[in-house]
Amino acid sequence: IVCMALAGRAAEEIFFGRVTTGAGDDLRRVTQLVYSTIQVYGMNSRVGQLAFPKDPNAMPGDKPYSDATAEAMDEEARAIVDEAYQRTLALLREKKDELQKVANLLLEKETITHDDVVDLIGPRPYVGDDAYNEYVTQRHSTKKRTSKRGSGGNEWFDTGIGVIFIL
Repeated sequence: IVCMALAGRAAEEIFFGRVTTGAGDDLRRVTQLVYSTIQVYGMNSRVGQLAFPKDPNAMPGDKPYSDATAEAMDEEARAIVDEAYQRTLALLREKKDELQKVANLLLEKETITHDDVVDLIGPRPYVGDDAYNEYVTQRHSTKKRTSKRGSGGNEWFDTGIGVIFIL
């Protein structure tokens, strides 16, 4: 999730050579998520399995841990975000051609679908389950179609996700 949220910022650095303020909210969310894993959920080996949830009634500067622990949390959060950012940069550099294709299509169409991405750069490297695939695609299902005749003599097919009319 952290790498995904940092991808816009990393793409700006790769393609524009600088980062703009547009990715600022992503960075805020990443920072909040990483600090939560450390402070609230105890998911950091250096700080340990301790939880320090935010107290909405606490005065600014009040914290249930020492300055040394706060410094350790800051160092761990910075290390996690920095590592994730470097992984994201490496992945986007590796997939730069595909990223450029998707960016160009977005400039052309503004909104793209899962099917557009598959047509442009190919399917995902792993297979999603059937429910996911049916949800994200707008293509007709490969399920057996049931043909019926309407009252006006028109034939129609129930594809399981929609109805196709043959006039």
